[in-house]
Amino acid sequence: MTSAPVSMSITSLSAGYPENRVIDGLTIDSIKPGHVSVLVGPNGAGKSTLLRALAGLMPASGSIRVGEQELMGASARVRAARVTFMPQSLPQRVGLTVLEAMMAALRASPIEDLAFSETRALHDRVMATLRRVGIAELAMRPLDHLSGGERQLASLAQAVVREPKVLLLDEPTSALDLRHQVTVMSLVRALAADGRIVLAVLHDLNLAAAWADHVVVLHQGRKDSEGAPASAITPEMLARVYGVRARVDRDASGRTRVDVDGVVER
Repeated sequence: MTSAPVSMSITSLSAGYPENRVIDGLTIDSIKPGHVSVLVGPNGAGKSTLLRALAGLMPASGSIRVGEQELMGASARVRAARVTFMPQSLPQRVGLTVLEAMMAALRASPIEDLAFSETRALHDRVMATLRRVGIAELAMRPLDHLSGGERQLASLAQAVVREPKVLLLDEPTSALDLRHQVTVMSLVRALAADGRIVLAVLHDLNLAAAWADHVVVLHQGRKDSEGAPASAITPEMLARVYGVRARVDRDASGRTRVDVDGVVER
């Protein structure tokens, strides 16, 4: 990426629908480039809703700024030039190959340094991305013939290929075995190190603690706490937000580790 890294800020963001406001007045002052930021929280906390609102995929109000650019109310083209969203899963029964789907995605949301007609350049960019993700051998496989884990990796490749300033990842490791979880999170960290803003939803608190630089805890559509894993993930937060009794310790490598002992009686 050639442009200078910029931060993202979220101010008084509300998202959802009139009969179901999921995110309510959320403010996160700075999501920094170069860091892996992770959203955690129980089911229904608003994590996926927040990502979809940031991507412009659902009604929202408030302010979303990437550097000096206000995204709320910006055109789809302006937002797509800066933000890419990886959903929890790709659509089912898609007959395109992985290569064809990625080429189509690039043409549908053209990026500044590649023209529509540069088929070879698009092809080379797609293949370079597939190699980086580690699935070049899947290029000619139809999406509907992939396993769940392969589809997750193909979805990540589609999100990465446009080289966005902001990469939003909704449970990027949900269908992956342990080896591929490490592969994906290592790639996510490398993408952040390039100067991108990376914001991911993770359900596994130990995975979040191992890979995140910055953790934001959501609860009932609001921010409960945020900070480095050791400061955001605490026994008190786990009791208050998740309703569990848990120990939070450091493992041999110094990383935060959560062990749940039981539920909190309410």
